[in-house]
Amino acid sequence: MTAERIARPTVFARPRQQAGWRLSGAYALLCLYALVAIGPFLLVLLGSFRTNTQIINDPLGLPSGLNLGNYTRAWSTASMGTYFLNSLVISVLAVALCTAVSVTAAYALARWRFAGRSLLAVFFISGLMLPMKLGMLPVFYQFERLGLIDSRFGLILLYAAMGIPFSVFVMMAFIRSLPGELDEAGRLDGAGEIRIFGSVMLPLLRPGLATVVVFQFAPTWNDFFYPLVLLRSSNKYTIPVGLTHFFGEHSMDRGGLYAGLILSLIPVVVLFAVASKQIVNGLTAGIGK
Repeated sequence: MTAERIARPTVFARPRQQAGWRLSGAYALLCLYALVAIGPFLLVLLGSFRTNTQIINDPLGLPSGLNLGNYTRAWSTASMGTYFLNSLVISVLAVALCTAVSVTAAYALARWRFAGRSLLAVFFISGLMLPMKLGMLPVFYQFERLGLIDSRFGLILLYAAMGIPFSVFVMMAFIRSLPGELDEAGRLDGAGEIRIFGSVMLPLLRPGLATVVVFQFAPTWNDFFYPLVLLRSSNKYTIPVGLTHFFGEHSMDRGGLYAGLILSLIPVVVLFAVASKQIVNGLTAGIGK
């Protein structure tokens, strides 16, 4: 009896020990991934405080002091202020338009019953399967006929249309996770569909809306391809295209480029930090059902 009592903890300890090793291995992999992901950012951040000569002679070195000359040169000489404003206007308006269309469409598809509802939902979601860049040629010709080449308004419409499939998909999943009794309670109180959507449902959709806003703002803000193809005037360039100012035919302003990259990261980082909790709630909506 005594031997059995001594042996049992050893038998039960083995699975726990194996689980501990697996957990430690998972943490080690996550730490390694964090280092790989943060490493380039740290190099760019440190390089933004160094001169071009220092970066060329010692790419992995540390800055000798807090040198803000690169930031001053990037903001004023390279017109980063203009590019920053263009990116902000285009990204904010495109995301706002995309979110407004997506949330109303997703609400109708998730809550209402009408003929062709399933087909319409498939039509929206099928946009996730088609790489937009493959359709650049017809988009370019269509924009040329409509006079939207070299137009920030054209970019806003394009980005909003590109983000609708993903946004509708996310919002439909989130709206379906909400109890149907909310709609019925609103109808019993005499509220119309618009009142139910605006006063009852919309306040509950904040996690889903935050998810859509962040996941659409980041690629719109960082996009290089469409502004390069569709814009002609340098005063309308966004930040990714404007950063090419630091590349010359025979030289490159590495310090100014690094400073411009850090400036371009600020809005995305702030948005992720503010909406991180809402993003997690939006992405995990409906998992418990």
